[in-house]
Amino acid sequence: MVTARDHGLVRGIGPTALAANIVNGVVGAGIFTLPAAVALAAGAAAPAAYIICAVVMAGIVICFAEAGSRVPTSGGAYGTVEAAFGPAAGYVTGILLLLSDVLANGGVAAALADMAGAAVPALGGTAGRMAVIAAIYVLIAGVNLAGVRRAARVITVATVAKMLPLLLFLGLGVLSIGMAAPHGPPMAPVTAAGFGQGLILTLFAFSGMESALCVSGEVRNPARTLPWALILAMGFILGLYITVQVTAQHLLGSGLAQAAAPLAEGAARFGRVPSAILFGGAAISMLVWLCNDMLGTPRLLFAFGRDGRLPAWFGQLSPGTRVPLNAIVVYACTAFFMAASGTFLKLVVLSTLAVVGVYALACAAAFVLHRKHVALAGPPMNLSILPAAAGVGLLGMVAMVVSAQWRDVAGLVAVVVGSLAVFAVTGRRT
Repeated sequence: MVTARDHGLVRGIGPTALAANIVNGVVGAGIFTLPAAVALAAGAAAPAAYIICAVVMAGIVICFAEAGSRVPTSGGAYGTVEAAFGPAAGYVTGILLLLSDVLANGGVAAALADMAGAAVPALGGTAGRMAVIAAIYVLIAGVNLAGVRRAARVITVATVAKMLPLLLFLGLGVLSIGMAAPHGPPMAPVTAAGFGQGLILTLFAFSGMESALCVSGEVRNPARTLPWALILAMGFILGLYITVQVTAQHLLGSGLAQAAAPLAEGAARFGRVPSAILFGGAAISMLVWLCNDMLGTPRLLFAFGRDGRLPAWFGQLSPGTRVPLNAIVVYACTAFFMAASGTFLKLVVLSTLAVVGVYALACAAAFVLHRKHVALAGPPMNLSILPAAAGVGLLGMVAMVVSAQWRDVAGLVAVVVGSLAVFAVTGRRT
């Protein structure tokens, strides 16, 4: 039974906290800068890139929802893929998920440190930047070491706080109806390559639910809570992203593609105060996203230790708070070194392609679990559209790989092959 597999963990996360966790895992720092990057790549077709990616993500969300209701265990997609295809496939999924998460975590922390250096010159040097990054990880690790219920409460409240600047921006968009967009250089014509890159960027915008679901072993009534929290959260996110993109394009016009901070620059049309709020909102969003990721991804390390894929030390729980203490500390230290040595853009590009492999394996696993009628924690969702959803998700991920640069694809293949080689040596551990 999956409940026995996660013995010792506290199932203290309810539907509201899980939905907030998913929203936080997806809506990170990117929403404050992504409208410009997507507009630069896809031009005036940027909203279409969101819609196409949203259709693909809808199929993936359905797969995650049903698979999660059938196998709700720590590690999320790692557990569902393992249940469908065996330990080797589960191990590869876990490695890809861990790689994607730690790269994205380090990238966001690096961007937050750079923002702090720009605001406070004393923090702009190497020593100051390292101090800011260290302080970030001490804070977010401390919140998560205090216990899953407390961390979930903090994230739920913080979700509301980080949404307020975005709602302000959308409100400014409503007030701007009838205002002429500022004139600027015309957007570059839409090309197949540019639109493909825009699709990859929007995939990064929608990714994150896979990390949030790593806490599945600590969710109450998971067969019901997991799928509905996921579907509701992702539906909200879809509406939010498309609305923010359209609003930014309306407020900045053709100048959107060249904007360094598009939401803040768009808000500046209404004065300095709204612009400052949007700048502050970006910093808060980054910090909350990091805390959210620290809640989810260390559970994957815990699952590896529990299942013998890593030393059992990673699977140990804190006696007092019953959280995976060692896994949290190791993940925080690893992400710290990533942040200290890399940049946001470099780390995020590598992270996005790794998650393509996770989504492809998860869609295939959902189809197999559906066909085999696997149900480890009560009656699961049993959606008749699951096969079609899995097909849409898989085709979408193939398209993303085709759109990527060959060097990045070669790196993804190398990670998969290397993971299988390591598993061949360690796979007999139980």
